[in-house]
Amino acid sequence: MLLAEVIGTVVASRKEEELEGLRFLVLQPVNKDIKASSKGVVVAVDAVGAGVGEVVLFASGSAARQTSLTKNRPVDAVVMAIVDQVETGGNVHYNK
Repeated sequence: MLLAEVIGTVVASRKEEELEGLRFLVLQPVNKDIKASSKGVVVAVDAVGAGVGEVVLFASGSAARQTSLTKNRPVDAVVMAIVDQVETGGNVHYNK
């Protein structure tokens, strides 16, 4: 799983039938200090009701098809958690 900030949404009125009913978010991968990483943006299916500005955990690749919402669907990334806090070595880097 990776950390990212939700920076937008994607609306697609025409899409593969298996993608109907899914909500798409634009994610900016971030480091532990919630600073943008050098990786480009990612479009991910929202499995948890995240919103713009929230920090989330997402999975990509075959792991993205392991949630009940995305099982056997043609997705490459899924938001699977909304982050409340990031802490390493006793230092809090992020609090919602």
